[in-house]
Amino acid sequence: MTGPLVLIEPYANRLGGHHQRTLVALAQARPDSLVIAPRGLARDAVGALCEAGARLATVPAGRRAAVLLAAARLASGLSAAGQRVFRSRRWPRRLRRLPHQITLIARCLTEASALRSARRLESGADAVVILTASEALHGAAALLGGQPHLRFVHEAVTTEDAIVRLLGRLARFGEQRVIAVYPTHAVGDQFAAAFPHLPAVVRAFAVDDGRRLTDAERDGGRTAFGIPAAEAAVCLVGGWWPYKDIDVIDAALARLKEPLHLVVAGDPLDEAVLERWRALPHLRLHTVPGPVAESVMRLVYGAADASLVARRPAVGKESGLVMDAARLGVPLIVSDHDPALVGRLHGRPWALTFTAGDPDGLAAALHAVIRQPPKPPGSEAPGLVGMWTAEEQADFLTRTFTPLTAKESRC
Repeated sequence: MTGPLVLIEPYANRLGGHHQRTLVALAQARPDSLVIAPRGLARDAVGALCEAGARLATVPAGRRAAVLLAAARLASGLSAAGQRVFRSRRWPRRLRRLPHQITLIARCLTEASALRSARRLESGADAVVILTASEALHGAAALLGGQPHLRFVHEAVTTEDAIVRLLGRLARFGEQRVIAVYPTHAVGDQFAAAFPHLPAVVRAFAVDDGRRLTDAERDGGRTAFGIPAAEAAVCLVGGWWPYKDIDVIDAALARLKEPLHLVVAGDPLDEAVLERWRALPHLRLHTVPGPVAESVMRLVYGAADASLVARRPAVGKESGLVMDAARLGVPLIVSDHDPALVGRLHGRPWALTFTAGDPDGLAAALHAVIRQPPKPPGSEAPGLVGMWTAEEQADFLTRTFTPLTAKESRC
């Protein structure tokens, strides 16, 4: 099981993040893999993928793929316009949701275009995988794309309304040409109720590339942000999305009684909140706004004694930030939003947990790090949080995809 993969990443144009990192790692594990990026590739990814010997496709291959992508772009434009028009809450909820339903259709058409390109460009792949797939219209993507495939479904951003549910039912036959891969059991349970006929497995998405932080990167991170070696520092990485509990972090930082450096990196950020943090007497704030390159992100983690991950209760999607901390060798301060994750981390000296939604608990964890920074986790940490190596992940994808090709040959 060492043949090429077809790796489809609709969001490969975005800088940084564990989606792009996993794409590169899988391509490195299987040389000559085909990478399809319908929206293009971020500059950093291009160099890494070329070094890995991957073949890159950023334009549709064939007329059908081109028509599908053109339709996807048209639908995306309609969705964006609709979101602007129906943004106000004075509109009925059904109208406000309509643009988001069009977004689901646009994502399906984009996936179908990429699958058409995959079918034309690589007929002998060990597996065809959409790394960041839509949460809806699985069968429609397979039928329109004419290609069996695996699809990582990370979360439900938008639920289906009547029109999209109808389209899904009409294309239900296509679900037998798809296997959904859910990164956590919580996500799997959520989608099992919505799509009971969709074949699925559970497997962590992020992979361990074995590139732990070096002493030079740790020293370089401290130097880059002007943080003395003897002073405590915590990093807060990633955009401030609704499932992140910035309110609890805000309240906890206001409770600090001892000095702490906080390195904030990501996009989007709330400048009003940052200004409030800059005024806190015991906090020294360092910011790296916007998506940043992997080399810069490693300096952010290198500067920190611990990485802070605070989510709202019951958020069960995979945390790329937890995975990053484990693979890089950075201690964690993490909320107990996901019981399965907390169960894996229980008793680990490098993982401090606090009750989700509890600013006092978070403040206590921050003070613990200030007084005695935890030692970095060992090499066992990635496996502990469910990560596999890129080679193991590629083999898993091949084994999981094989039954789909067997079904195709019998048809």
